[in-house]
Amino acid sequence: MTFKKGQSGNPGGRPKVLLADGRTLTDLAREHTVEAVETLVQIATGGESENARVSAAIALLDRGWGKPRQDLGIDLRSDEATAALLEAARKRALVPRLEAA
Repeated sequence: MTFKKGQSGNPGGRPKVLLADGRTLTDLAREHTVEAVETLVQIATGGESENARVSAAIALLDRGWGKPRQDLGIDLRSDEATAALLEAARKRALVPRLEAA
């Protein structure tokens, strides 16, 4: 089967798998959110191993506040030469392209 350019081979995405009762796995997991968070809190504050407490604390923080941003170490400095190149590229992009005869 061939597709037109820009056409997805699976526009509906992956089909949802339904459990016997008609729920999805996501539905089932979300029903246990409170219990899962409470379990993480118990592990983070309880007498579990230090590794388990750290993992549970990180999981709670990530879910509550999102994962911290990572510094990729990219230093974006703009100088006059770079600015001139960008401006020239913008001007070229605005000029209508001539059709080849």
